[in-house]
Amino acid sequence: MTDTAPPPFETAPGLSGLKGVRHGFFGRKGGVSTGLYADLNAGAGSNDDPAAVAKNREIIRAAMGADALLSCHQIHSADVVHVTEAWDEDRPQADAMVTTMPGLGLCILTADCTPVLFADAEAGVIGAAHAGWKGALGGVLESTIASMTELGARPGRIHAAIGPTIGQASYEVGPEFRDTFLEASPTSEHLFISGQGDRYQFDLPAYCAASLVAMDIGHVANLDLDTCALEDGYFSNRRRNHRGEPDYGRNASVIVLTP
Repeated sequence: MTDTAPPPFETAPGLSGLKGVRHGFFGRKGGVSTGLYADLNAGAGSNDDPAAVAKNREIIRAAMGADALLSCHQIHSADVVHVTEAWDEDRPQADAMVTTMPGLGLCILTADCTPVLFADAEAGVIGAAHAGWKGALGGVLESTIASMTELGARPGRIHAAIGPTIGQASYEVGPEFRDTFLEASPTSEHLFISGQGDRYQFDLPAYCAASLVAMDIGHVANLDLDTCALEDGYFSNRRRNHRGEPDYGRNASVIVLTP
């Protein structure tokens, strides 16, 4: 356990009322990291002090009441891991996790990409996905639902929540991005609005929400929190790029089955 006060975190409608499920979307407040990583950097892939990251992850684990806090080596894929036990340093390469095991905290790390948490409380199946634009377009959300279904979940009972992610007003892209995206998803044209010059503003969370709705799952919630715009609350890679900073912290989104 940790003697640090629990950090603040957001919860989502739908998931909050499910029996036997606990979840939280954590930002940058309530940890021990300093400088660029202040305070609650949960990303072992950053250049932060590993001891500080480990402490931050322990703070998050304790806040969720989990026995272990598990994150993958995220690679912007549609790959899903069926988690049956905790792992140590050798993290699997994947962008989503599913489990039926109580106490295993599934932790997605983001700094603008879209974290999505899932639960079918009746079946006792939870999932978590990291959906950047490549993963979302490549089917990571669909793969997560399919993997949950294999474990006994039913799409109509699944509640999903989209956590803090880059908002459309902050997500400027070029015409090449738009062309690439629309080639794979022609019905997504309405998610691009004109910006300055030849630029567009893309709505990634809306794309994720539409993908979830298309799968006829029971409930979809979107926290509508823009990681890039909300500097005091969240880490953001896009904001880091604007400022020319050398690195950035990661936000944690966690879901766990309780005994």
